[in-house]
Order: sequence, then structure tokens, then C-alpha cells
Amino acid sequence: MKRRKLPAGVQTFREIREGGYYYVDKTAHIRQLVAQGKHCFLSRPRRFGKSLLVDTLKELFEGNEALFRGLAIHDCWDWRARHPVVRLSFAAGSFDEPGALAANFADSLTRLERKAGAVSEYASPEGRLAGLIESLVQQTGQRVVLLVDEYDRPIADALGDPGLAKRNRSFLRAVYGVVKDCDAMIRFSFFTGVTKFSKVSVFSDINNLIDITLEPRFASLCGYTEGELDAVFQAELEGLDREAIRDWYNGYCWRGDAKVYNPFGMLLLLRSREFRPYWFETGTPAFLPDTLLSRKVDPASLEGLVVGDADLAAFDIDYVKTEALLFQTGYLTIVGEELGAAGYLYRLGYPNREVRSALNLALLATMAPGLSPVAECSRLARLLAAHDFAGVLALFRAFFAGVPYQWYTNNDIAHFEGYYSAVFYSHFVGAGLDVTAEASSAGGRADMVVRHGGGVCVFEFKRVDSEADVEKEGGVRSALSQMKSKRYADTYRADGVPVHLIGVAFSEQRRNIAAFEVADLE
Repeated sequence: MKRRKLPAGVQTFREIREGGYYYVDKTAHIRQLVAQGKHCFLSRPRRFGKSLLVDTLKELFEGNEALFRGLAIHDCWDWRARHPVVRLSFAAGSFDEPGALAANFADSLTRLERKAGAVSEYASPEGRLAGLIESLVQQTGQRVVLLVDEYDRPIADALGDPGLAKRNRSFLRAVYGVVKDCDAMIRFSFFTGVTKFSKVSVFSDINNLIDITLEPRFASLCGYTEGELDAVFQAELEGLDREAIRDWYNGYCWRGDAKVYNPFGMLLLLRSREFRPYWFETGTPAFLPDTLLSRKVDPASLEGLVVGDADLAAFDIDYVKTEALLFQTGYLTIVGEELGAAGYLYRLGYPNREVRSALNLALLATMAPGLSPVAECSRLARLLAAHDFAGVLALFRAFFAGVPYQWYTNNDIAHFEGYYSAVFYSHFVGAGLDVTAEASSAGGRADMVVRHGGGVCVFEFKRVDSEADVEKEGGVRSALSQMKSKRYADTYRADGVPVHLIGVAFSEQRRNIAAFEVADLE
């Protein structure tokens, strides 16, 4: 197979097709999308190829046939009809200051009007957009295609200032309302972005907008499937561990059987041939770990969340549901679904090792900013492999001691039941280990089970008000007795590696570990 250039960071369809780059053909999906309806909406996380999709639609409707030769849609498209395209993008610029959105939009309209040779007679932004659409129809005799990329950026940028966010939302609602007023002059419109703000709040005037975000047939419209990787990038995959690639990068799902890789991360892996959290490193918002910790979200609870359609769409200015925030931004994905009495229920989980590990490392960095989570977790993995539990205890005690007092005060974390065990969980997951929280067995349920190269550790956690309570009934020794008597660890004997029972008591008084005892499974 002939090797081509890797299109990492390239978002222009023409450049990819004319520049000798690899291209994963999504035009069969695009044909279905255009046939699906007149006005469509798609939400996907950042760096998933949304801008390339929008640019492909632009070239298609403009009738640039040569770019599509050899692709699935070529013989199924009427190339005689060339539609004028109005493409708006809010990807560039910042919208967290008053007036920034109006100025940005005015500049975009000025460029489009200049290109079309249109002179605006209107002062309002929605009037100018409607006038541009009317002028293009008069000039060409064809209906207009309206494409809006990063439709939500002006609102998302301003979420720290709810008043400004609401003003930006009102501005966009008026602009997007032009779609209804100009419906007879529009051939097709497509809106895409990361967040899915409620339809009423942003698209209240577009009565026939079709949301394809969770339609199974469009689940792989953005992202690479396993089959597409094999078909397009086979020459680049040679010498790379395919199981490791799946573990690190595969697993995003928007219903159905299709699982996809993040294109940006995959392309950087193929270029550097090193396993790294490429997608996570491109801009995880600082507010995300802050939000999870302020809401006392136990990271272990994120695997296996069960939610409904309304939960995944509950993203708005006044309050963003945790499930919607994590799902829409790509930190959780659908791992299972079932049709319940009141509609579909979705089971969420981390898509892959990259996201699972990197998000937990970000949580640790937020809690103890003076420490290096990557170095910390790497050291933990080495200590476990060497069965050095004295070293493990020292590491965790040092971490808790490094959490600033002000952090506890600001986050009211002292009453967070899962905080101490969550720190353990995030360390183990950040180290890339196999971790199961609330692990069930025939005898009962262990708080946490960690499999590592050198064995299995079964944890039981206790919280005590003072260190004097450690020796009392219910303390750490009681936890060990409980694990032994209920035979929590028997199921792990078959692994053929050492199994360690570990009881940990946390002192609220010291905000640290009061007792840590290890017993081998007999």
C-alpha cells in the first residue's frame, strides 16, 4: 500500500484531497445526512473532525466534483446543481468579553458580503444575514446552504459570567432564527458544536431541526472505526501493538455497535509512534476537575452511570448536569443501552485508557498542585510491583499531607464520604492499573480491587473520627477480619499471583491515613 501524508491538524477537505494526504471516506454518511432532513444538528467533542465535515459539505454543495472522484458519493450526486454556501465559524476568537460576539459576527458577515458582492441594507446582524441569503439566491438562482461550525462557542466561552452567556445566547438565538424566516431560500443547514444546549434556549425558532447526535446510523460520522483504520492506515500501523492501540484510544460510542477512535489522537500516534494522551493534552478545561471535586463526584462512580436522554441533553447556562458535561465533552461515552418503560436508558463509562487515566491525573493535580501526578502514579506502580507496601503507605501519606488546608476549606471536602478512597482510586487509575471499585464476590463486596503486574490487592476502607478510634471495633483490623471471614478475595486465587488484603483507616482529625495493614491471602 502506498504511503501518504498524515493529515494531523488539517481541517480543509481540498487540501487533504489535493495534497496527497490519507482520507477516511465519510461521504456515504454525508449522502445519508443530506437525505435525512433539511436542517440538522450534531454534537461531538473537540478534535473529532467536525470542522473537516463542515468543509466537506461546503465543497460538495458548491459542486467541486474533482475533489470527490473515487469517493462513495461521487456517482450518487447531482453535480449540475451548484449551491451558494454561507459558512459561519465561531472557532476563532474569544467571546468572554461584552461586545466580542457582535464584533466577530459583523466581521464574518462583512467578509461574506464582500465575497458575494452584496451591499447590506440592514443594521441588525440577523437582518444582514437574511439579506445576504436573499442576495445569493437572486444572483445564482439556487437555494443557499448554511453551515455553522462551533455554534455554541460564544456561549461556552462565557459560562463563567452567566449574564454575558445569556446575552450571547440571545444574540445567537436571533441569528439562528433567520433559518426559519428564510426557509424557502435554504436548501440545507447544518449546525455543529461540542455542547448541546437545550433546543428551546438556542434553536427555539427552528421547528424542524433534526438532532442526529444519538442516531446510531450517524454514530461513526466523525471518528475512525476499526475497519477504517485497517482500510486506510494499514501501512502506518505496521510495528504498532494493535491491542494497545484499542486499549488506549478506541471506545467512543454514540449508540449502536459502532465504536470509534478520536482522529486527532490516532494521527499523532501514527506520526510519533508513542502512546501518549494526545486528545486529553489538547485542552482539557481547568473547570472540569474543579467542577467534579466541588460537586463531590467520586471518580469511581463515573463508570456505570445510568442516565436517560434528558440527562445527556441537560446542558444550559444556569446549571450543567455532571453526566451531560462529561458525555458531551467526551470524558464519558455510551457503553450500553436498554429500552425502559419511559424511554432509552444509557450506561456510561470511560471510553478508553487515555481518558480514564488522564482525567484522574487531572483530579490529583487539582487536589495537590505541588505534586507531579504522573511521577507519583508511576512510582506507585513500581512499588506495587515490588510488593513494597511500606513505600505505598509513605506515598499516600505524603500526598494527603501535600493537599493544602485551603483546598479542604474551599471545597468543603471534609464531609465528602468518598474523598479518601477516591484519592486511592485516582492514583491507581492514573497509573494505568486494572481497578474495580465496589468489586462483588460470592462472599460480599470489597471496596476496591487493584490488579497489577505483581499481584492483586483487595482494599477495605474505613473512616474514623480520631486515631483513638482505630483500635476500636470497626477499625482497620476489623476490616481485615471482615475480608477474611467473608472470603472477598477467594475469587482471585485463580489468577496465580499473590493476593494481598489491605485495610486502610482514614483519620478525619489528621486528614490522612491513620492505619494501614496488609495481610496475605492464606
